[in-house]
Amino acid sequence: MNEGGSYQDFLKQMFNVEHLFEKPEPLKGIRVLEVCYVVLGPAACDYLAEFGAEVIKFEGQRGDQMRFVTPYAFFWKNMSPGLEIENHNKYWVGMHMGNPKAKEIFLDLVKKADVVVDNLTPGRMAEWGIAYQDLKKVNPRIIQLHVSGYGSWGPWTGRASYDAVAQSMGALSPITGFEDRGPIKSGVWIADWITGLMCAAAIIAALNYRERTGEGQFIDYLQVENVIRFLDWTWLYTSMTGENRKRSGNRDLAICPSDLFDCSDGWVAVAAFSKDEFQGLCQAMGNTALFEKYAEPLDRLRDENARELLSTIAAWVKTKKVEEVEALGNQYGFAATRVLEAKDAYHSEHFRERGTIQQYDDPLYGDMVQDCYPPRLSETPSKVKWSCRPLGFDNDYVLKTLLGFTTDKIKSLEEEGVIFKWNPKIRSHCPPPDWDGKKGIKLG
Repeated sequence: MNEGGSYQDFLKQMFNVEHLFEKPEPLKGIRVLEVCYVVLGPAACDYLAEFGAEVIKFEGQRGDQMRFVTPYAFFWKNMSPGLEIENHNKYWVGMHMGNPKAKEIFLDLVKKADVVVDNLTPGRMAEWGIAYQDLKKVNPRIIQLHVSGYGSWGPWTGRASYDAVAQSMGALSPITGFEDRGPIKSGVWIADWITGLMCAAAIIAALNYRERTGEGQFIDYLQVENVIRFLDWTWLYTSMTGENRKRSGNRDLAICPSDLFDCSDGWVAVAAFSKDEFQGLCQAMGNTALFEKYAEPLDRLRDENARELLSTIAAWVKTKKVEEVEALGNQYGFAATRVLEAKDAYHSEHFRERGTIQQYDDPLYGDMVQDCYPPRLSETPSKVKWSCRPLGFDNDYVLKTLLGFTTDKIKSLEEEGVIFKWNPKIRSHCPPPDWDGKKGIKLG
């Protein structure tokens, strides 16, 4: 720490986002072959790619389904936002492994790879002759992760699963929502994203094991099991009481007060669980009798007490503006913050300074702003280098650089339909309308 400087200044300089691209990548040298579509598998590979892994993504002729999944049918420069968010820093190859020649090429790439990730229907890779036992024959050190809704074995194997289905089957949606209404799913693909994150963690654990033993392995990951894993205290409570966890709206059943409240000009989140925090809240409210009645945190958690307490806070908050409640929280030591809309977070000075929202110059699409993978590593930070790409955009780069293919051989493979590029009739396959034919291309 510099003499005279604060610890916060020291950390701010150590994590200075202006030096992001001067620092090395922790997964540089790790090669991942991605045979994935939609969100689950691509998200896992996205996390690895943002930490520097070389991820090569393979698509069939129709392309990843997310090329057509976009809010309100909105596209930007022919790009689907649904595809972009989980596909940073990857190389894109158009090649369907059901083609025998494509299988040969893929197995040659496996020899030079560290990880294979697929989220296809269980057994599909085996049908193509590229299941784990096939990959292990050409590369004994290979790690394969297969992720699906219900796993590679069991009574439900092969069932279709989407995020909403996983939230429901994992018992998340039944506990989400208000007690007098039906179940609600999360507004984002939370089951996909958290499962993708845990897939990335599993791959890194397997890489560490291989580093120590030289042994690869197969990882079977279930989306629904992952939902079950992050339902905090639900399972112990249910097993001990024999009761289901109930829907409780914005109220936290294990921390009180912790809720969202409607101010005179907007919404605010308020939480004050410890004695000191709760005393500060009661002082801000000018209601010391409330503290005397409910000083003990466990007393506040009893259902009838919690309802009375939250009703009292709600009535007080309704007389205040959001900024008043925030100021009182800072003054009296309880948590209080406005409920931010997406645009508020997007333009937030705090998130921009920390690099949570990262501005970068994409080689193909130009100036872009994107949220970055959040763990902050001082010496090897994650970074977004480029966005998603048109179908088959990196065919030449991958095949020339890794397998030594000539231009003529690649052209022959294209003519045979073994590899392919974007279909100009399908908008979401294509480069931006004003593309000059050169920007973004990497030639081996």
